[in-house]
Amino acid sequence: MQINHLTVGVFNLNGQFYALNNRCPHQGGPLCRGELTGLITSSAPGRYAYTRPGEIIRCPWHAWEFDITTGQAVVDPQRSRVRKFPVTVETQLSPEDLPKIETFTVTVESGWIVVHI
Repeated sequence: MQINHLTVGVFNLNGQFYALNNRCPHQGGPLCRGELTGLITSSAPGRYAYTRPGEIIRCPWHAWEFDITTGQAVVDPQRSRVRKFPVTVETQLSPEDLPKIETFTVTVESGWIVVHI
């Protein structure tokens, strides 16, 4: 979704929605063109587990990874992050609210949510 010059990616993780700036803080890569992945964790040498599938976005330019739920970088969460935006889902609207709201057509194409502006 683009608002003025800002592009925002909206992600649906098991029914919970998150919105992140579509610009990697490293060199401005388009995050939404990156791969959705998870984390590999280790509890001991030789023991590995794949966790949080689909909750990590990897920048397609230089493979920096960010947690979709927080916007924080996986490698250095205290120093590097993507701007996160609050998301609300409105399920019921009263008739008096309808004229105040601008609506857009939304489709799903190849797993991507596309907002037609």
